[in-house]
Amino acid sequence: QYEAIGRDNAQKAAVAAFGEDVQPIHRFENADVVLAIDADFLCTGGGAVRYSHDFMARRGAESDGPTNRLYAIESAYTPTGAAADHRLRLSASQIESFVHTLAARLGVQDEDADNGEPADGIVAKWLDAVAADLQEHRRSIVIAGDQQPPSVHALVHAINTALGNIGETVTYTSPLAGETMDSVESLRELVDALNADSVALLIILDANPVYDAPADFEFAKAIRKARQAIHFGLYDDETAELCPWHIPATHYLESWSDARTYDGTAAIVQPLIAPLYDGKTVHEVLSAFIDTAPQSSYEVVRATWQEEFGEDFDARWHAALSDGVIADSQSAAITPTLQPAANGLARTNNEDAADADTFELHLAPDPSIGDGRYANNGWLQELPKPLTKLTWENALLLAPADAQRLGVATDDVVRLDCNGHSVTAPVCVMPGHAEGCVTCSLGYGRTRAGRIGTGLGFNAYAFRKSNHGFILPGATLTKTGQRSELARTQKHHEIDGRNIVHQATVAEYEADPHAVLPAALHHPLPTLLPEKKYEGFAWGMAIDLSKCMGCNACVIACQAENNVPIVGKEQVIRSREMHWLRLDLYYKGEPDAPDAIHQPMLCQHCEMAPCEVVCPVAATTHSEEGLNEMTYNRCIGTRYCSNNCPYKVRRFNFFNYLKDDPPVYQLMRNPDVTVRSRGVMEKCTYCVQRINHARIDAKIVAVNDGEPPRIADGTLETACQQACPSEAIVFGDINDPDSRVAKLKANPRNYGVVSELGTRPRTSYLVRLKNPNPRLS
Repeated sequence: QYEAIGRDNAQKAAVAAFGEDVQPIHRFENADVVLAIDADFLCTGGGAVRYSHDFMARRGAESDGPTNRLYAIESAYTPTGAAADHRLRLSASQIESFVHTLAARLGVQDEDADNGEPADGIVAKWLDAVAADLQEHRRSIVIAGDQQPPSVHALVHAINTALGNIGETVTYTSPLAGETMDSVESLRELVDALNADSVALLIILDANPVYDAPADFEFAKAIRKARQAIHFGLYDDETAELCPWHIPATHYLESWSDARTYDGTAAIVQPLIAPLYDGKTVHEVLSAFIDTAPQSSYEVVRATWQEEFGEDFDARWHAALSDGVIADSQSAAITPTLQPAANGLARTNNEDAADADTFELHLAPDPSIGDGRYANNGWLQELPKPLTKLTWENALLLAPADAQRLGVATDDVVRLDCNGHSVTAPVCVMPGHAEGCVTCSLGYGRTRAGRIGTGLGFNAYAFRKSNHGFILPGATLTKTGQRSELARTQKHHEIDGRNIVHQATVAEYEADPHAVLPAALHHPLPTLLPEKKYEGFAWGMAIDLSKCMGCNACVIACQAENNVPIVGKEQVIRSREMHWLRLDLYYKGEPDAPDAIHQPMLCQHCEMAPCEVVCPVAATTHSEEGLNEMTYNRCIGTRYCSNNCPYKVRRFNFFNYLKDDPPVYQLMRNPDVTVRSRGVMEKCTYCVQRINHARIDAKIVAVNDGEPPRIADGTLETACQQACPSEAIVFGDINDPDSRVAKLKANPRNYGVVSELGTRPRTSYLVRLKNPNPRLS
């Protein structure tokens, strides 16, 4: 059982802390204070969607309770770090030292258990403030990222126990994977068996160890020693190339299966369509080897749950298919006992990390393509990464101070040497990155990923050895003098005093709600265009910046809903990406340690739209419900509208990006949305197709009930709103005073971006509120 990016460190720590492997479940809705230790829990991991929803429920205009507080300690900027009230940048060795010292402050271990408190004044101030805040608020969570060493995870268990969090904000269950094993050691046993010529038949199910196994295993050589090897997977990948047999897998949306969520809740996976190609499911493959009469995936899944459901099978089976989950199937909570030696795990040996001429190399899963399994997905390759805005490849992330010391800038190529391996790769200077370390994403450098994913970036797995985790000391960087332009969708983050994003503190808002915005924004502005009154529906959107963490769910949902094409790396470099919705990123403060704030930017559907008055053929017009609409077959591509748009949210088809798509791609398109061609301008439509569907459904209900048609608030959601896990986006009828969007627009924090231009945007934003600790102000 092997997972390239697994929870081996967490599993080792749990066994050391409790004597058994357990899975922590975090109840962020109950936590007043959260300390994230290199943990991007808002966007990474199996529980990220639920965690981000529960955490952000304690923030924003619609929150009833007190605002929570988030501390983030990390090396590279993450969405969780951007959402934090306080963020401290530290290298991995410094993070481990910080946690040991914090544990001593909280009484978990003796002060002399650490090598000494860090001398940095900021770190010492943080230790005082965080320790006091955690002790004052007994409803807290301390969480560590999977890449942190076992000693940190073990101390986190001990800290949560000492703070009384167990059973309140942190519960434990049995591990979801069932049998507990060290993933790397499990693969080592296989490699040893292969090298001993003792493997007669090797079956690899949906894994690619030739690409992502630790480099010292030399799996590509070892697999050739199996007398017979069969690979089963969705792609003919690097591992399949070295196997005499490859069985093509069906996509999970084409097959029956079952799965468990982060808390153990079970669900039946139902196929959306019949298999497009002659693939097989993993159930069918295993059944062919095990059963006398091979079974289909449906028969296997049904038989499994028939045994589980018992006599009431039919009713519970149909309920599970209808509800999407199996009711009350979550893992039972257990109460493990903390072992006396829970905090006695050996610390990581980072002696090389102190060398001024070397760096710590941090290997991290890519925010878009994960561990590399999604490398052949063009949507994800062109999805801008949350903080770097990088697409189509990986790069080496460096702190501004380190880049200045090395004499390099973004797009400069350097040679990275570590663990006996070297690559040349471009640099991306990252504000807020910890000094003394370099971060790079895993999942790239594929040699057999498919038409899209092959040959992009470099393979960072080559640096990983089985006796190291994902944090490697002793890396060196050497300037090559070459340059390679990175495909980034945002290359500047300056506001220049413009009315774009606003930020305040909870205390400032509670003292005077109107003081969080400039006084001029609280008054209507004049316009030269004729006024129009909207009698029926008036669609609008409000986006609460306090809840947005830049996860990109809205961006990819919009792309799927509206048939938005990908354009490729070269066109992204030319700033011709086609996303209707983008996530702008702005920084406040010094480049070494700035605050970051995300802002979803889409067509604002201005009531006084400057794009409409310049179109010579009336291809962009205003509807009776306030939508700024595009008529594609009128557009002649002058691009006057784009030039006159102050928000730069219109996209032009410079090429016919879809002309070479095979016919099967038509199944991917939304039939309710027009597919655009070359020479046509396009933009966000507020998902007008969904509005029309809701209007038709309302008319049907009205006819049946004999009442006037009415679209109830909440029954209509745009794609971006539906996908947002934190509910930062709210859409509805602003003419309905009881609607969520109308109430948010009446909030003192509500404002329109550059509304001083008189555009009167229907999309508005709520000032971001942070909840800082006065001790760290």
